[in-house]
Amino acid sequence: MKLMISVARQRLQVVDDDGALLKEYAVSTAKAGVGEQSGSYRTPRGLHIIRAKIGAGQAANTVFVRRRPTGEIWTPELAEQFPGRDWILTRILWLSGCETGHNRLGCVDTMRRYVYIHGSPDTAQMGMPGSHGCVRMRNADIIELFEQVPCYTAVEIRED
Repeated sequence: MKLMISVARQRLQVVDDDGALLKEYAVSTAKAGVGEQSGSYRTPRGLHIIRAKIGAGQAANTVFVRRRPTGEIWTPELAEQFPGRDWILTRILWLSGCETGHNRLGCVDTMRRYVYIHGSPDTAQMGMPGSHGCVRMRNADIIELFEQVPCYTAVEIRED
């Protein structure tokens, strides 16, 4: 199994080992576009793996800060209290780059940039760029995907 993310189409596809499409989800990648540089707030391209899965068993809309549940559950009222917060909700698939010098090590290291596939408020628009570099998904979708993929699943992020 492999995950294929198209930035142009704002879609994440789950494909089997023969390349057959198993499932497709609408996502939201970086508002700033693609790029690997630390501090760029861009979605990194290339080959990655899921290095860690975080949030198993947590309720939908559980709020995470620094990969830890805060004890909060996202609501529109909570969002009003913290209007500038970048919401990381429900589940986290932490990505690690596989291409030394491109998305691994040095100032281009995807894992050290804390780039995730994660849940987001259901009010967040999918199908168009809007994140700070991560790949956002609807909560129901990230729960479903989280259950399907093991750690070390390959993830390819492409511009096309």
